[in-house]
Amino acid sequence: MEINLNPELQVKLARLAVERGLDMQAIVQEAIERFVDYDEWFLREVEKGLASADRGEFIEHEEIGKLLDKRCPD
Repeated sequence: MEINLNPELQVKLARLAVERGLDMQAIVQEAIERFVDYDEWFLREVEKGLASADRGEFIEHEEIGKLLDKRCPD
């Protein structure tokens, strides 16, 4: 497979490769794997959420507020 990257991205990849002691091919491979893994996870989670909603399983507004307060206290 061949991809074309803009010069700015190529410079960033080259810098990362030097900093991490890897070649650019390895950096690109890792980046694509992370993207694909995340995308697959995200889509699975969306499907789970939709299935829960189809079953009528919702979180009430007050519960969301409590969860947010725990995660983001003032």
